[in-house]
Amino acid sequence: MATVSFKTESPYVKREEREHDPSDLKYQKFLDTVSGSVSSRRPVTMALFGVGRAGGIHLGNLKAHSSINLRYVVESDQNKWDQIQSVCGSSTEIVHPDQAAEMLSDPELNACVICTPTFTHKDIILLCLEAGKAVFSEKPIGETPEDTKTCYMTAERVGKPLFCGFQRRYDPTFADIQTRVRRGEAGHIQIIKSISRDSPLPSLDYLKISGGIFHDCMVHDIDMQCWVLGELPVQVHTIANAQIPEIAEIGDYDNVVTTLTYPSGTLGIINVNRFAAYGYDQRLEVFGMKAMYEANNGKPNTAVYSTSSGSSSVPIYHSFPSRYEESYAAEMDHFVDVVNGTRELPITYLHSSAVSKIADAAEKSAREGVSVGLVWDKAEIPAGYFC
Repeated sequence: MATVSFKTESPYVKREEREHDPSDLKYQKFLDTVSGSVSSRRPVTMALFGVGRAGGIHLGNLKAHSSINLRYVVESDQNKWDQIQSVCGSSTEIVHPDQAAEMLSDPELNACVICTPTFTHKDIILLCLEAGKAVFSEKPIGETPEDTKTCYMTAERVGKPLFCGFQRRYDPTFADIQTRVRRGEAGHIQIIKSISRDSPLPSLDYLKISGGIFHDCMVHDIDMQCWVLGELPVQVHTIANAQIPEIAEIGDYDNVVTTLTYPSGTLGIINVNRFAAYGYDQRLEVFGMKAMYEANNGKPNTAVYSTSSGSSSVPIYHSFPSRYEESYAAEMDHFVDVVNGTRELPITYLHSSAVSKIADAAEKSAREGVSVGLVWDKAEIPAGYFC
């Protein structure tokens, strides 16, 4: 009876006044679905270019999306066609890249999703934009700053959105941390640290066309740090090597640490590795004057197995399709809304070009063994950021 005095009123009292916590995004999505707000989106007809690593993820999301009609898949490897057709069904037509221009003449086609190798992005993006289609492209938009600028300027000229895919912004944990930091709940941030260690080991064929570890991997961490802080760094310094001989032979790195100095005094640390034997390691720590926030690795399930020899659990997620499943789906929701004109582009030319400029500086530091200063003109700084 010691706790009887702590009894409260029946939970049915004021039941209708209680709501779920805003962090429960899955429940909010359920409410949106049953209320009809999701189905109220205007349907968008799309084409997918490339069914590789990222393209396979988008293929599933495009087919599952209630507001997307996936009319075309453009894929050069005809050995994949039967499998793609079995996933998509007869409502989706598979097209060879040689027929892409003819496909783009379809007046009912609204948007294109680009998931081909980096070196092809510029030409395909320009082809789609000139045909009057909205474009979603996996990062990077172009291999060079000039290519990136050309694509964005073309999008502006033809009046169609160019959406750059940085899916980590849509991770619920990262997004919550960013919101709290921007509200000032942690005070001034002293250190921001991100870890990105890849799994499984990428094929050498992929690495040869990936654009290198800085523009293939580290750009995600750069974008996330700048997005969380609302700042652009003024100095970077990188230490890097290749622990894996095959990666060294192609002139790339697999083991990288970059430090970034931000104008407010915040120090940034990025650790990127090409292979983690224990799974896909994606973590973030933000240390401020008032608080410290952490984003840790998720697991496929939360079971704990206890025996006489100790306790264990399943490994962390194996790779990015499982780790960022929700993020990719939320990102595509945003793109649909952008095409329909109900939401703004989250990443502009200035965001994309700033990330590329920082990645270039980080790579230069690694190859030349020097710290690299960064100077930003006012015209280079994205809205909401400072330097």
